Amino acid sequence: MSGRPVKKLVSRCPFCEGNLEISRLGCCHCATSIETIQPIPAFFRLPADLQAFVMIFLRCQGKIRDMEKELGISYPTVIKRLELVNVLLGNQAPPPGRKDVLEQLERGEITVQEATQLLKTS
Repeated sequence: MSGRPVKKLVSRCPFCEGNLEISRLGCCHCATSIETIQPIPAFFRLPADLQAFVMIFLRCQGKIRDMEKELGISYPTVIKRLELVNVLLGNQAPPPGRKDVLEQLERGEITVQEATQLLKTS
């Protein structure tokens, strides 16, 4: 690693909270520029902690028990976070209601950031 801080890809407008799109690509070598309209991939719209969680999941080859050990969290917590990732990526039914989210937060099954994201999407 280079030691530089990792920058998060911004996916929401800082003024109106609308979705941002990728509109320009540029070559670092020859300065070629391409103008386009492309949505930001769903993975990059996940909160940073869930992006890291998915990367660990892939490194563990989807083995929940390995995830438990690496993250120091319980099996149900791993499952809840996987469900949250699937919901936020649009691969699963809509998120639970406000009461369910708050109960999961209280039990420590999800983080404050994850709860906030779920409440925004419900």
